[in-house]
Amino acid sequence: MSVGQRLRQRREELGMSRQELARLLGVSVSAIGNYETGQNYVREDILVRLFHVLQVDPNYLYQDAYQPAGFHCSAAETDLIKQYRELSATGQQTLRSLLQGMLACQREAEELGAPAAAREIPLYRSPAAAGYAAPVFGEDYSLIPVTGEVPQGADFAVGIQGDSMEPYIHDGGRVYVSLDPLQNGDVGIFCVDGEMLCKQYYKDPLGMIYLFSLNRRRADADVLLPRDSGRSMVCFGRVILPRRPALPAL
Repeated sequence: MSVGQRLRQRREELGMSRQELARLLGVSVSAIGNYETGQNYVREDILVRLFHVLQVDPNYLYQDAYQPAGFHCSAAETDLIKQYRELSATGQQTLRSLLQGMLACQREAEELGAPAAAREIPLYRSPAAAGYAAPVFGEDYSLIPVTGEVPQGADFAVGIQGDSMEPYIHDGGRVYVSLDPLQNGDVGIFCVDGEMLCKQYYKDPLGMIYLFSLNRRRADADVLLPRDSGRSMVCFGRVILPRRPALPAL
């Protein structure tokens, strides 16, 4: 089955007309017709929106079919799309802001011809409540050079307010964040139901996710996410610390 045939099949399964799909994607009705008949490929800039609207993974449309030139979705990218789809509208906007900010930083560095040794990363500095990181990535940041105290593995930095992560992260301090995957016990930057948090991560064998405050006097700020809670959570990265803090007793 071709990509266009799968697209049409899924649209009809959802009881969606070409007009409705065109409206949701921001394209013309004739463009939808061309996609379904194979006359044109779906542009890469609307692919993620298409997967979201059709509620499918990329592999659903492209299984057993030729992929457009230059398009490839790895397993990791597919997983990111799944996580994006699970976010609330606010969470999705936050993620888009982060990506736009990082891309803008990259383009600016490329335009200036900045050498690798002078790599810069965004510092998000919006004020936030106790234990929270910058609430809206991309809206309030500056570029800082990766020199001196900035770890070479850092991809971005955020300002922190509050005492819920003491004594490892101080009120008014700054943390450096890597996009490396998290392991149990790592501290990360999370978006939970649209709110940004800096917490210690733990996932138990049953799928329960715990986001702990390192300052156990602020255990009231812990977040528990049962496997079937329906709440949205995405991790933006791992906070780089000298050592991994011990997990609190469960």
